[in-house]
Amino acid sequence: MPILASNKRASFDYEFLEMLEGGLVLTGPEVKSTKGGRAQLKGSFLQVRGGELWLKNAFIAKYDPAGPQESYDGSRNRKVLIRRKELIRLAGKTQEDRLTLVPVLLYTERNLVKLKFAIARGKKKFEKRETIKKREVERQIRDRLRT
Repeated sequence: MPILASNKRASFDYEFLEMLEGGLVLTGPEVKSTKGGRAQLKGSFLQVRGGELWLKNAFIAKYDPAGPQESYDGSRNRKVLIRRKELIRLAGKTQEDRLTLVPVLLYTERNLVKLKFAIARGKKKFEKRETIKKREVERQIRDRLRT
């Protein structure tokens, strides 16, 4: 499972409750560009609209060898393919429980581009500070064990 893009900031800003995966609908040049490592999930999110799941604000750079692509929008909305039952459950969770859907990883499985996303709850400021403190303590312990 080669990882093409990751959203490292998401694990700091959100508490992941459940991980899911779905297929991503891309055009041919977008697939080539993504497999070339020119995709970013920073600042992106998922939204349920019109009975479909959409990835919004993710950036995939233009694939130059494909020739001139006029009116190409690198951060256009892209459809995520998941099962109908999961979609209904996700729609309910995001509306009732005040949870959000956060993309975590973009990777390939066989020749398909897949998106791993999480049902997440936003962390409060004090929770983020605790995360920083834990990371700092673990780093100090590792350093002391080395010496």
